[in-house]
Amino acid sequence: MLSKIIKITPYLILAFFTWLMFRITVQYLPPADDVAFLRIKQQYIGIIHWKTAFFVHVYSSMVVLIAGFTQFSSIVLRKYRSLHQLMGRLYVFNIIFVTGPAACIMALYANGGLSSRIAFCLLGILWIYFTANAWISIRKGQIKTHKNFMLRSYALTFSAITLRIWKWLIVLLLHPAPMDVYRVVAWLGWIPNLLLIEWYISRNPEWKNKWKTYLLLK
Repeated sequence: MLSKIIKITPYLILAFFTWLMFRITVQYLPPADDVAFLRIKQQYIGIIHWKTAFFVHVYSSMVVLIAGFTQFSSIVLRKYRSLHQLMGRLYVFNIIFVTGPAACIMALYANGGLSSRIAFCLLGILWIYFTANAWISIRKGQIKTHKNFMLRSYALTFSAITLRIWKWLIVLLLHPAPMDVYRVVAWLGWIPNLLLIEWYISRNPEWKNKWKTYLLLK
């Protein structure tokens, strides 16, 4: 029983935070210029490419978060392989051609000045880069490489959640100026995620072999 609880706990946590992100997303349905985060971005509302990128990113990012349920579950991979592949293709296409480029456009106008903009630009570029390499490697049959790049990609996908957690904690504990918060969480939202996943990959070669076995099942 305990082992089952341990196995499902990450998915329960992911489901909880995905639900919270969904609640944030529905604030922008139907599209409006003066709700939630947009209230502090009024100086950019008239910039068509920024506004378009914002709504594209908000709506399409939910897809890549939900994909985590199908891409990292051994049960889905064994019993519903076609679903894994379908969601994987949707995940890759979305990041490389839709929400990733939109995030890069938004990064150029990030709150917090140059430091925040550099952080979010790097995040967007690495997000697309890792995802593209995951796709290229699976096309070449490089299973372990594919899995590792997907982990890195999803670590950056999850920054949508960890950024907000860090922001909440910093405001609660330190009460800094709003722009200082953005400068910090712009980096803190994704770098620890990436460091953690690199550590996980390096410490779990047997985990990678297990997934290779699953992917080669006929």
